[in-house]
Amino acid sequence: MRMKKNTQILKTRPRLSLGDLILAVSSCTKNTKETVATVADLLASGQVRVESNGRFNRARVC
Repeated sequence: MRMKKNTQILKTRPRLSLGDLILAVSSCTKNTKETVATVADLLASGQVRVESNGRFNRARVC
């Protein structure tokens, strides 16, 4: 029996802007406060990383 290769790991992730993230989150939230809180949580938890000129920047959420 032959096993399938997992090509998902090899695919590059699309590069999205911070604005794209905010639009995606705001389409699922009730108001702007919830949007801001969700985006801040995503950044603080490390689930979303901010990149500038190929270098990942630490997002400081206050």
